[in-house]
Amino acid sequence: MLPMNEHGRNCKIIYVLLDGVGDLAHPNFGNTTPLEAANTPNLDFLASKGCMGNVLSVGKGIAPQSDIAVFNMLGYSFRDGSYVGRGVIEAIGSGIDFKNGDLALRGNFATVDSDGRILDRRAGRNIQASEARELCNSLNNTIKFSDPDVSISIVPTISHRVVISLRHAKHSLSEKISNTDPAYTKVNGIGIAKASSSYERILESRPEDNSDAAILSANLVNEFTTQSLEVLRDHPVNKTRSASGSKNINGILTRDSGNKYPNLESMYSRYGLNFGAIVDMPVEVGISSVLGMKMFRAGNVQDYQVKALHAIDRLEELDAMYIHIKGPDEFGHDGDWEGKKNNIEAIDRLFFGPLVDRKDIEDTLIVVSGDHSTPCIKNSHSDDPVPVLFSGCSVKSDGSERFTEYWGQRGKIGLVLGEQVLNQILAYRSKNKAY
Repeated sequence: MLPMNEHGRNCKIIYVLLDGVGDLAHPNFGNTTPLEAANTPNLDFLASKGCMGNVLSVGKGIAPQSDIAVFNMLGYSFRDGSYVGRGVIEAIGSGIDFKNGDLALRGNFATVDSDGRILDRRAGRNIQASEARELCNSLNNTIKFSDPDVSISIVPTISHRVVISLRHAKHSLSEKISNTDPAYTKVNGIGIAKASSSYERILESRPEDNSDAAILSANLVNEFTTQSLEVLRDHPVNKTRSASGSKNINGILTRDSGNKYPNLESMYSRYGLNFGAIVDMPVEVGISSVLGMKMFRAGNVQDYQVKALHAIDRLEELDAMYIHIKGPDEFGHDGDWEGKKNNIEAIDRLFFGPLVDRKDIEDTLIVVSGDHSTPCIKNSHSDDPVPVLFSGCSVKSDGSERFTEYWGQRGKIGLVLGEQVLNQILAYRSKNKAY
């Protein structure tokens, strides 16, 4: 196990966010959460040597998406309403040629019926990369707008996810438009999950002000929706999927529009630390890019052991490593309590196991939390707080026994906002320095 050194001279930082790990007690599973039921000896060891609290990643009453939640957990709150939107962040992370005045949107491949009702927001989650590429190629080659000065780029990313970028040769487009995805809304550019998880129709995008740019932009998105439904309806990919019993990929839900490239202070400039980041998803690539973090790939999304060993090795050259671990969130969206519990156990064994077994990182501050809660009984993101754990270096035990929601509520850290976590990390790190 990892010794806890109170007098280390070179306190390195490993900062881990478990995507959607927070949950609520489930009446069908003994009124426990997946975290509480999971066998997590490595996380519990870290908890027993550290202190805990609870985090509202963005704020009370806000069920955030991962992009804005991660920005807040890294200390960037956008209280001034300046957030550029997830569409822009994913466009940057996908390598799209995006510039100010373009309109970028995040999209979901979905399954819809003939009346436009959404049957599955993610088309079964079993979309192959080759299928997504073929569909996007068809859309890029087929869609023609009523305005000939408009061009479009549709890029598939991972599974059901796509990024859409629109450009007008003569005019700037506006982000002041509503989503066509009924599961999410926007407030000051921030994407927020709605409380209802019932299936609805694809929405019409509407301008959110009376400007010509907003009216034009909403009309273009609606043209895109109409034409994409036509292109996808009888596509050969869907004929093959239907024959094999898979759900059709015959609609695209859009959300989180943005039209400005972000101009943010780098992590090094803000904190004086050289941060690295292990990235998988385009949104993580985009966040790391705009914040100036050094990016690393480490296996596939669920190669947890590879990510742990890579993070440890990269600390030789950096002050801190940030790792966003996927897995729990998808099970929460699917309402799969047992799957989420099993996934948490796999992360504990494969990621945190190697972490606590490496003797050469005894002078490391390990911080573990989540970007948001995704309760299985809600099938969506929620505003419920997530536990946060600080362990290693100068951290004193507060008597916590496990990394769970229960112990997060009891920990001495109390309830904090996501934007405060990095400052707490710096405070513990400064206590560890030798003078």
